[in-house]
Amino acid sequence: MQNKTVRVVAAVIRKDDMIFTTARGYGAYKGWWEFPGGKIEAGETPQEALVREIREELTAEISVGELIKTIEYDYPDFHLSMDCFWATVRSGNLELKEAEAARWLSVEELDEVKWLPADLELIDVIRQELS
Repeated sequence: MQNKTVRVVAAVIRKDDMIFTTARGYGAYKGWWEFPGGKIEAGETPQEALVREIREELTAEISVGELIKTIEYDYPDFHLSMDCFWATVRSGNLELKEAEAARWLSVEELDEVKWLPADLELIDVIRQELS
């Protein structure tokens, strides 16, 4: 049987040579690290969804930059289609509403956290961009 597809967006929030990442606060992957974002709702563009999700999860307003890549990943229960964008904080502070922890990582620190499998596919791209 074909698993359902879940369409989400993720923000790779960049400040100088640092990347913002959060640890999941719930579910099977609690404590694993990911790029913040969430589900795309009906009628939203990926960019609109990302602005809304970051506002809801982190209380900050972001500027969404270019698409880094769309990751297609099969988890056991569903297929993930994740549009990943560069982003910067436009206003406000990144305050955790759902995640259990957050870190700004340098390119040298990208391997220090346990990434969710789908997010792991972005790490090499980010490493190349920041190097």
